[in-house]
This record gives sequence, structure tokens and C-alpha cells, in this order.
Amino acid sequence: MKKPSDSLSMPSQSPSDENARSLRWIKRAAQGCFAAIATGQGLFLTFILAFYYPTTLRGEWAHWNAKPLIDGFKVGDTIGNLFFAMHVLLAAVITAGGVIQLVPAIRIRAPSVHRWIGRIYMVTAMILAVGGLWLVWGRGTYLSTIGAVGISADAVAMLTFAGLAWRSARARNYAQHRRWALRLFAVASAVWFMRVGYMVWGIATGGVGIGPSMDGPFDFFIAFGNSLLPLAIAEAYLRALERPNKVARYGVTALLATSATIVVVGSAGAWFVMWKPFI
Repeated sequence: MKKPSDSLSMPSQSPSDENARSLRWIKRAAQGCFAAIATGQGLFLTFILAFYYPTTLRGEWAHWNAKPLIDGFKVGDTIGNLFFAMHVLLAAVITAGGVIQLVPAIRIRAPSVHRWIGRIYMVTAMILAVGGLWLVWGRGTYLSTIGAVGISADAVAMLTFAGLAWRSARARNYAQHRRWALRLFAVASAVWFMRVGYMVWGIATGGVGIGPSMDGPFDFFIAFGNSLLPLAIAEAYLRALERPNKVARYGVTALLATSATIVVVGSAGAWFVMWKPFI
């Protein structure tokens, strides 16, 4: 005969139920992280359109140098100035295109739009990667050698991931294509991630390790971390989705939630310190 308490006890949760719950949580965290990234990149896009586009299209290229640190305009360097103009104009395309490509509703409801924007995005990524390599090593547009190496490594990653994303799409291996596209987005956003990283670090530490010519310990770290950290987080997310391991999924959920908070703080700081004062 069962005890009264036995008849009122709740059934234990099965492993499949817990895995399903962990999957829901990681997807929600990913959506929140994407929303934070999309908002932050929207602010960056606003700056590019407001600061670079009007003066570039009017031919007032000397105005680029109103933004401190790197001089975009150099007197007598026509080819270099043209490359820089192309670079900043295409930066708006890749910033907007990357966010649009990751919106599931567009991919599902407007696949032709997704395909065409994807083609534009991948070609733009390749052009920016090659252009960035030339600006660094051909024109010398960099502040430190370590920074230049970091930018170059990111450019190589962009070319590699764009090629693999393109090839998998052509082969109609869409699951593989989405994975390479996410990796491409992570490294193609490195310039933006770097600004977010600098602002969060500055707010948290007061700028410890940032050198006067971007040659301090933190500068060396962020030169590679601006692409490797987002890429590592994206990889952790992809692997957690594929493997029904609730511990890993909850761990990545916490990682994504933390990343979203960092992005929000860094984007707000970048807007008020790096971007808004110049537009």
C-alpha cells in the first residue's frame, strides 16, 4: 500500500526534458546577445554614415583626420586616399549586411533577399580584407606592429571563412554554410568588437595597460582578442547546440548572457566617447 505522500510526489524530470530546457535557454541567450550586438553595430553604422559618408562623397577627405589616432587622409597619396574611401564606404555595407543576414525571419520568409545580401556581404568581406592588408602593409596605416599583425590575421580569417561559406552555400550544404557564415560574422566584426573591448576595459580599469601609441599589454591582447574571442564564443555556441550536454549548454548560456552585458556597456561607452562627439 502506497503512503499518502507517495501519491502526491512529482515525477522526476527525464534527461530529455532537461536537455530540451537547456536548449531553450541557450537559444534565448543567443537571441539576447544578438540583440545587443545588433544595437551596438547600429550605433557604429550611424557613426559611419554620419561622419564618413557626407565628407567622402563630397570629396572633403581631409575631414577624416578630425577623428584622432589614425590619419585616413594623406596629402599627395591619391591611391591610398581612394583605398581608405572605399574602405569606410564598404564598412557600412558589411556592418548592416552582417546583422541582416543573421535575422532568421529574413532567411525563412525572404530567402532570395537572404541569398543576395549574403553574396554582397561575402564579396564585401573579401574586398575589405584585401584592402585592409594593403592599407596596413602597403600604406602603413597602423599604430603598432603587433596591431598590424592582428589586423592581418583577421583579414586572412575573413578571406578563409568567406570562401568556405560561399563554397558550402554553392554545395547546398546549408547547415555547414550557416556555421561558416557565423564564424565570418565574428571575425568581420573585429573592428567593432575592438572598440567595444576598449571601452569596457577603460570603464572597468581606467585604461590600465593601454599604451599612448596603442602599444601596451592590453593593446597587444585586443589586437588578436577582437577576433579570437568572438570566434571562440561563436564556436562554443555552435558546439553546445550540436551536443545534448545540459552542463555545456547552461555554461554557454551564462557566457552569452555575460557577453551581451559587456556588449551593451561597451557600445554605450563607444557611442558617447568615440562616435557621438564627432557627428
